[in-house]
Amino acid sequence: MNREEHHTGPGASTDEEVTAPSSASNLLRALKNAGVAVLLQDRDLRYVSAENAPPNWYRGSIIGLSDRNIFPPHEAERLRLAKLDVLRTGQAARLEIALSESDGTRWYDLWLDPESSGPDVVGIVTTAIEVSDQKRREQTLRTLLREVSHRSKNLLAIIQSIATQTGRYSGTLDEFLLRFRGRLQSLSSSQDLVTSSNWRGADLKQLVAGQVARYTANPGHNIVLSGVNPYLNPNAALHVGLALHELAVNSVSFGALSSPDSKVEISALPDGDGSIVFNWSERTPVGAEFAERRFGSVALERVVPASINSTAQLTIAAGRLDYRLVLPRDSFHPEPA
Repeated sequence: MNREEHHTGPGASTDEEVTAPSSASNLLRALKNAGVAVLLQDRDLRYVSAENAPPNWYRGSIIGLSDRNIFPPHEAERLRLAKLDVLRTGQAARLEIALSESDGTRWYDLWLDPESSGPDVVGIVTTAIEVSDQKRREQTLRTLLREVSHRSKNLLAIIQSIATQTGRYSGTLDEFLLRFRGRLQSLSSSQDLVTSSNWRGADLKQLVAGQVARYTANPGHNIVLSGVNPYLNPNAALHVGLALHELAVNSVSFGALSSPDSKVEISALPDGDGSIVFNWSERTPVGAEFAERRFGSVALERVVPASINSTAQLTIAAGRLDYRLVLPRDSFHPEPA
């Protein structure tokens, strides 16, 4: 039978022998895969071996070099002093270094261990691992926490202002609670839009839908929206939302939204200086609550425009209510929503 036979099992012989990788090569492979560098320096702090050294530390071999040949002067001196202390005390140490690169800063955690021969410390073993991604995540988290803190303080200031003004223009506790709860719900609705946009803000149509449309059974008939649809920044979105709430509540009680056949006209038209003029116009068949200059009119004429560094005008005459608010260029994003 002209065929090659293969024998397996104990005692079988093969033409080729497979050599198992040594534990040292496995360890080096694992260190490389994990991004861990292991470097050895003698007592003169010159590198005598380097496994998986970060390539951006030095172009070429670092054997025979010291830290001052590799790192910026400040970091090199920190390393020298820390390693001299390890040589002197025989105690391990840990520190972090930051290196400026063309693509940004890179951070490394370093563990410094004494290399001993008998009772003597003969060198330093440095284990290094890059932690740049972790540091950037920590920086991003700190930035986000500062931003959340800043926005929370702004929101609390708005709530405090609403509470103060509502109390000033409320005759009884029940009246205060009713109006204050409504304004908090308005603020919450606008805040939900801002949060869902990753704090970019909200566009005008979203605010109208959240603050006005819920007060009518047929928004498509009772609300006429025209002009552009500016994407307001978070601060402007919260305050324009508050203005829409005050206008809508008044309209339901005294204006066009109290009648199923009447209309509220809302427009946003670009002005020549780059701003946008927001306007609310409606008939007031019953008369206007704002004529008494309660909190609603104070919010519309003072609180809202002051919060976005702008101006506003509320006019109630001849059976009509008109509200005009100028939205400055810095209150909305330049790109279309």
